[in-house]
Amino acid sequence: MKQLHLLLAALLLAGATTQSIAHGDGPKTGKAAVVAKEQKEWGIAGDAKSVTRTVTLTMDDKMRFTPDKLDFKQGETVRFVIRNKGKLLHELVIGTKKELEEHAALMLKFPTMQHDEPYMAHVAAGKRGDIIWTFNRAGEFDFACLIAGHYQAGMVGKISVAATTL
Repeated sequence: MKQLHLLLAALLLAGATTQSIAHGDGPKTGKAAVVAKEQKEWGIAGDAKSVTRTVTLTMDDKMRFTPDKLDFKQGETVRFVIRNKGKLLHELVIGTKKELEEHAALMLKFPTMQHDEPYMAHVAAGKRGDIIWTFNRAGEFDFACLIAGHYQAGMVGKISVAATTL
């Protein structure tokens, strides 16, 4: 946990000197960001040219995602089109239940914390965001809005990735 706090502190410092997407209406450069392809338990950032499926999700101020259950096959590269139909900022973050719970707890302590990863999209009211993600590992994963209070209000969903057979 101490390493997680140190990592988050480093990310906060890095965010203070760059123009990154934050939980709010902070500056955006308009330039395409370089996507860090770091293998996670739930997959890795995908390439647009490799997209095999597009899934549209909506978020609203009732603190719900529609749909809230998604099924994929291992190896699929998915474009998530995320539409915020509410009047509040929302986000979609993919991860394991444990990681999302830890991150949600940090967001309660530090609600203005800045972060931007390829497995998350911050979407302003009435806008849309995108994530391209490759599910290269089978398993049960989660997604959530981690803005302070949203996760706790039930803004969560489930992802099931079925193993491919050779």
